[in-house]
Amino acid sequence: MYDHQEKIIKIVIIDDHQLFREGVKRILAMENNFEVVAEGDDGSVAMQLVETHNPDVILMDINMPKVNGVEATRQLIEANPDVKVLILSIHDDETYVTHVLKTGASGYLLKEMDADSLIQAVRVVAEGGAYIHPKVTHNLINEYRRLAADPSSDTAIGFREVEYRRPLHILTRRECEVLQLMTDGKSNRSIGEALFISEKTVKNHVSNILQKMNVNDRTQAVVEGIKNGWVMVN
Repeated sequence: MYDHQEKIIKIVIIDDHQLFREGVKRILAMENNFEVVAEGDDGSVAMQLVETHNPDVILMDINMPKVNGVEATRQLIEANPDVKVLILSIHDDETYVTHVLKTGASGYLLKEMDADSLIQAVRVVAEGGAYIHPKVTHNLINEYRRLAADPSSDTAIGFREVEYRRPLHILTRRECEVLQLMTDGKSNRSIGEALFISEKTVKNHVSNILQKMNVNDRTQAVVEGIKNGWVMVN
């Protein structure tokens, strides 16, 4: 439960499907300090909405009829590098995701997300972090595995002859377990169910892992874990 005195997080939703926007607004309304200040149905209105409402987070669909979310995000961040955009998409292909994130977006969510994932993603991005849907993280890891298996790939150098070893000099045993399950693409809820702990406890463990590993988000933690041989990639 969050304190009522917390700063209001102002949110703009840009998606061409009104029913989807309504569903997202209902989820966000569950949080006392979330406020949807504006909404639009195309990327062409993004700049105007941001200038008018100065939101903390923009939820941006990708597939829109006039100006798509990728182009709108690129324009927004070129004009204001501090803008925080959380992409909403049906695409989980790692090549597609990488292309979108290169625009400067702070996060990437699949539209199959649950309510908890959406709320967590908005909070993480609003605080300056990055959030990537667990399923997407799993696909990105598979891409790293493919590159690592290719001797001609520069990425392979960072992975070659890595011995599996738990980072007990940095993380606790429980944090090692959580990091492994993050690598497996599990959400916080799934990790909690696997370890028989609450989702809140999982969030605390994830926060500790990011701090101890000196990384900004889950994806960086997983990639560093793989590079250092701290997790098993099945």
